[in-house]
Amino acid sequence: MKKKSDLQLTPDSFSRASTLRELMAKASQHAEAEQQVIAALPNSLAQGSRFVSCKEGELVIATDTAAKASQIRFRQHDIMVAVREYELFRFVWKLKVKVQPTRFSERPVTKITPLSNENARLLREEAGHTKDQSLREVLEKLASHVRD
Repeated sequence: MKKKSDLQLTPDSFSRASTLRELMAKASQHAEAEQQVIAALPNSLAQGSRFVSCKEGELVIATDTAAKASQIRFRQHDIMVAVREYELFRFVWKLKVKVQPTRFSERPVTKITPLSNENARLLREEAGHTKDQSLREVLEKLASHVRD
């Protein structure tokens, strides 16, 4: 931890603070623009889509699947009309859609279903009819995993 004497205001620390303020202002402007663009998209396409940029009249939207990208391209004229209602996008004349799949997909939690009594009985019965000793042991071990 720094001492109080080390925490002095210098011209360098002021320039870093102003840069941080500029970055925060740009981030909040981008977030506001993204809300406006997502609001202009149909509800079925809004999930998984995001605003990338708007430069020189070209609006760029990224979506997670190619099917959504095709739907956005198909509805681009309606989307551009809805987006032009906002001051920031009134000069938009071109819509570009990119496909950017999500980096990490959440895997559903696998739920292991315990073995029923009936299935355990059938496994034991099959183990009794099996001539192979190692297979018989595996089947009997599986039959022992019955739910209580």
